[in-house]
Amino acid sequence: MQKAWLYLENGIFLEANSFGADTTSVGEIVFNTSMSGYQEIMSDPSYAGQFVTFTMTEIGNVGVNDEDMESKAAHAKGMIVRQYQDRYSNFRAEGSLGDFLKKHDVIGICDIDTRYLTKMIREQGSMMMIASTLISDKEELKKILENSPRIEDVNYIEQVSTKESYVHQNGVYDPFYFKYNDAPEVKAKIVAIDFGVKRNILNELTEAGMQVEVVPNTTSGDELVERYKNKEIDGVFLSNGPGDPLVLKYEQEQIKKLLAAKVPLFGICLGHQLLSISHGYDTFKLKFGHHGGNHPVKNEKTGVVEITAQNHNYNVPESIVEIAEVTHVNLFDDTIEGLRYRDEPVFSVQHHPESSPGPKESRYIFSEFLSLLQANR
Repeated sequence: MQKAWLYLENGIFLEANSFGADTTSVGEIVFNTSMSGYQEIMSDPSYAGQFVTFTMTEIGNVGVNDEDMESKAAHAKGMIVRQYQDRYSNFRAEGSLGDFLKKHDVIGICDIDTRYLTKMIREQGSMMMIASTLISDKEELKKILENSPRIEDVNYIEQVSTKESYVHQNGVYDPFYFKYNDAPEVKAKIVAIDFGVKRNILNELTEAGMQVEVVPNTTSGDELVERYKNKEIDGVFLSNGPGDPLVLKYEQEQIKKLLAAKVPLFGICLGHQLLSISHGYDTFKLKFGHHGGNHPVKNEKTGVVEITAQNHNYNVPESIVEIAEVTHVNLFDDTIEGLRYRDEPVFSVQHHPESSPGPKESRYIFSEFLSLLQANR
């Protein structure tokens, strides 16, 4: 291992060790409370532009493998862990986490007090930082950080969205039989707009009985409306993704066209936020966001508390109850986690029902989307 140096915008300067790529990176620091699934987290496009601090102390134990990738690359700026284990042990492992990070040019930082960092983020909020294995001078790191764009100034969707349309073929992956489930009978056809979609979201949509065509974020709303009117598709899914939803002006305009045409819509995470903005209700930034696989959410219809996976820094405003029914509420801070819009075939959730990693208690939401599509034919 070699040395790594961190400088945070609150003036904190730290020295640690590095187990990933030999590089210098700038991004926003957040913390994640998941107990497992570090590969899925690092390959989740929603983490583009962020350093992920893991509260789980031992990271790297189970190695990495191709099947656990949520996209084709590691999108996070870096990962910060208390203790890294290069010697992995798992029957599915194909390599070490350190080699994985080097392959994707992502810095890995270890031998640092992650509890200190987590408490600092909780008290002061998410903030920008710089990490480097090449630069040790505090003032030089500070200068680079001050001259770098903030995460809310960057359209990361342009970096993570697919450039070509494709049809997703797989159902849910079964790790014990080393294969994907066969896709069930197609009961509805949808288009998924890729703002940084996770592979397991597409798997769950397919598993629920939908044929899923994934299209770039640049896809015209007029084109999708025409396809819906011609009965080529039954609805549109708005995916998760990174960054501040308020900067996505083009995407908002296309969603407004879908809303005007009464196209059935379902959004997750960023898609949930974009639906709110497209209805005229701007999102706001949380102090340190929700990131982890153990967040309690109450289903307001059933009264059941679901343990959910979360990954977002932004939230919809409470004033949206003027036009939508709140279906899910976060029990940590009472923020809105789900909405069903009145007089529209539209609903969305802030949490991740595909939960990769995380519990599977919210998977029923994909079947609810299928039911919505069938009811609006």
